[in-house]
Amino acid sequence: MPNERLWHWFSSGLRSRIFPRRRTTLACSVRVIVVSGICLIGCSALLAQSKSLPDAPQPQGQTGEDSGRQHASKGEYGKHHILWIIPNYRADESALEFKPLTRRQKLKLAFDDSFDPTAFLVAGIFAGSAMLQHQYPSFGQGAAGFAKYYGGAFADQAIGNMMTEAVLPITVHQDPRYFTKGTGGFLRRTGYAISREVITRNDDGRNHFNTSELAGNAIAAGISNLYYPAVDRSVGKTMNKWGQQIGLDTGFNIMKEFWPDIRRKFFGQ
Repeated sequence: MPNERLWHWFSSGLRSRIFPRRRTTLACSVRVIVVSGICLIGCSALLAQSKSLPDAPQPQGQTGEDSGRQHASKGEYGKHHILWIIPNYRADESALEFKPLTRRQKLKLAFDDSFDPTAFLVAGIFAGSAMLQHQYPSFGQGAAGFAKYYGGAFADQAIGNMMTEAVLPITVHQDPRYFTKGTGGFLRRTGYAISREVITRNDDGRNHFNTSELAGNAIAAGISNLYYPAVDRSVGKTMNKWGQQIGLDTGFNIMKEFWPDIRRKFFGQ
């Protein structure tokens, strides 16, 4: 009996308080983030130990300038990819004076987040989690079923990015970037990261209600009814998708806030 209760607890996963009757994509996504974090801590420990070892000799012909360029290239990749997997082009770690993005820059930001090579992998993770939960039984299982889940997950991802990082920010003159706080205690910075889901900067640099994020995800959730099964097209299920995406984006804001610290502390980037 104890083993059965333990398995029941594990299989039920993290349930949303708002939607307690259904296991959501958010629950499985949180597990993915947690597992990735555990893997990162393990890798960090190994790398920290490896720092005590002597540096390997550089190949003949490699200059300090070449080595510097390689290090800078790795640093840029790490800056734009949380855990080297999740696209992170929205985060702005700069302490320089605020400069608004042009329309072209907002479009490029949305395009980079949507079509970065790792975005295809992230879509596969979400598709796999949805398939394991049998969220859309009419999609079926196997390779054909996964292809449908993958198409839906990638479309959700790309349309959401375009709405929240380009279309709405251009329309209402808001900045889609996440500006890291970078200083203060853990709770203060976490609270700041959560607040950025409802507060953002306009193109004038002042804080305003985050219409781009909240309305953009609502529009994306509505558009998703065009390519998901008819049986899942309802106001309640659309609001559920919207709530899941807001929850995920809030979690990613927290990761954006602390990823620079992890990168610098453990990987020297």
